[in-house]
Amino acid sequence: MEAWRLAGGARLRDVAAMALRLTPGARIVAATHNPGKARELAALLDGRFDVVAAGELGLAEPEETEQTFAGNALVKARAAADASGLIALADDSGLSVRALDGAPGVYSARWAGPERDFRHAMALVERRLAETEQEDRAAWFTSALAVAWPEGPAVVVEGRVDGTLTFPPRGHKGFGYDPIFLPAGERRTFGEMDETEKGSLSHRARAFAKLKAALFD
Repeated sequence: MEAWRLAGGARLRDVAAMALRLTPGARIVAATHNPGKARELAALLDGRFDVVAAGELGLAEPEETEQTFAGNALVKARAAADASGLIALADDSGLSVRALDGAPGVYSARWAGPERDFRHAMALVERRLAETEQEDRAAWFTSALAVAWPEGPAVVVEGRVDGTLTFPPRGHKGFGYDPIFLPAGERRTFGEMDETEKGSLSHRARAFAKLKAALFD
């Protein structure tokens, strides 16, 4: 997916010409209240910026009203940027399962319930798959990353990693659905990989590579 500037609809190839750049040392809000996701976003930024999580600033979580990952990433980045007066980076990501017609998709977090209990969410995925009576375990993670300037433009990119699901969950690293996801060509789940190894393979890292090419000096 290409990135765009909301104000004018320009695409990724045009971003450089607009001087939309992230200057090293700038303070950036990671628009998330998920500690695991905040750490992963900060790690992707590789110490180049002063990163503060939305939760640390006491910012409210906006309602995710869109039907796409990109749309919800924009909602979160825009809300954090306008509320804080800082550039904001937001991620919206989730697991899609082919045998479940792409579910849980944009509702991945909601499957974990208000307590964000992903053990429950993973069990729900397993139960729904059993109900289909299919052998297909193909799945993919999608990450949309949005950067928004306060009262200004925004840029969005997407990354995807394909794989298969495995049960029972394996590993205690990562977060979310990581323990049931085997990336294509790998023998270990994301839940069994350390942060560096997962970062070289993940959907979020792939999206970030596009963002870096567009916005970093």
